[in-house]
Amino acid sequence: MGTTLADIASRAGVSPATVSRVINSKPGVSEELRENVVNAIRELGMSLDRLQRNGKKPVAIISPDLANPIFPEYVTMLTTLLAQRDLLAFSCSYTLAGVSEEQYITMLQDQPLTGAIFLAGSYDTLGSPSDTYNPLLSRNVPLVFLNGAHREMKGVYLGTNDAKAMTMALRHLSDLGHQRIGLLLGDRKHHPSVQKYEAAKRFFQTNHIDHPDDMTIWTTYGFESGQVAAMELIRQGATAIACANDQLALGSIRAASVLGLRIPEDISIIGFDDSPSMKYMTPSLTTIRQPLPQICRAAVNSLLDPPSSATSGNRRNELLFDPELIVRESTGRNRSA
Repeated sequence: MGTTLADIASRAGVSPATVSRVINSKPGVSEELRENVVNAIRELGMSLDRLQRNGKKPVAIISPDLANPIFPEYVTMLTTLLAQRDLLAFSCSYTLAGVSEEQYITMLQDQPLTGAIFLAGSYDTLGSPSDTYNPLLSRNVPLVFLNGAHREMKGVYLGTNDAKAMTMALRHLSDLGHQRIGLLLGDRKHHPSVQKYEAAKRFFQTNHIDHPDDMTIWTTYGFESGQVAAMELIRQGATAIACANDQLALGSIRAASVLGLRIPEDISIIGFDDSPSMKYMTPSLTTIRQPLPQICRAAVNSLLDPPSSATSGNRRNELLFDPELIVRESTGRNRSA
């Protein structure tokens, strides 16, 4: 059996986490403890330089369950990009009935992480506590948060410009003659949905489009919830529905079919994400494409920045990327206009 972190820690009189910090050149270790660890490594017949060269540096990717098809796309691209930079990615997927985000963070707090990338989490819910991330922040583990709120904690915040995305969607529907536009959004406290809603209100006001409160429905992200909510919007007279993600849009298409409506002749539906296979649906889905490759590249690059970067200092950095409107078959002219 080879020498383990625990062997080195026992010889040096420190914790395995301290050994990991020394091997991975992480801050937070006094010069005296570092010297103890280096001496222990030598006494066990190993070289610190060799350990640093041979060890693959791990990066955790933490996400909700992968039922939403955009999350596997993120995980696949991030894993590929990290491997190209000699970083080893491992995915931690949490669910309501299984291991939680907080439990994963607790399990990761003693691991020799190069960084952690969050695809979603409590950080993107307004009013939620930020101390969930303290076990990693206290170790100065670089954190990258995707598609969420810019919180008052250090890290890099990357994502799609949700306000611009909603404005694109509504402009497209308005140009097609739709005035009775329903909004189908996620949780009322979910930051991306809130950003979309605020942008929609500005658009309706600027363009003098009447939008009563009952034409906005907040719900959970998912096909079934989208179908139920879309039926209500259709009953309220919506000729078009702008959805906060593609799953809600697919539920809306199903609702229209159940009610005997044709798409796009009777109602137009637009999604958000451009998940895989959306172009192969019948009808194919008009949607707002997230700039996933650019976001993933920026996430990986941010982990490899020098120590003065926002990921490792007491700084925060936010960067939003422009989305793209992908027009397909699910939107068309409002024939009653």
